[in-house]
Amino acid sequence: MNKAELIEAVADSADVSKAAAGRAVDSTIAAITKALKKGDSVTLVGFGTFSVRKRAARNGRNPRTGEVIKIKASKVPGFKAGKALKDAIN
Repeated sequence: MNKAELIEAVADSADVSKAAAGRAVDSTIAAITKALKKGDSVTLVGFGTFSVRKRAARNGRNPRTGEVIKIKASKVPGFKAGKALKDAIN
């Protein structure tokens, strides 16, 4: 499912226009992104938790030359599925 299909599913489920559903989806994504930028986590009970994870600096290899390169430490977004989501899938 891509973003357009998600918007269509939200519009059908909530009985609103696709434009309104698009704004709702965009607002939700923006709010989650803003919270993660601040270092907060976002918990949607039954669905899961979005959080920022720290990735340590490490050594890697250039696949073309085999040369060892240093990869900087970084922050990456993470998602941990909630129990209800896991149960729904299995």
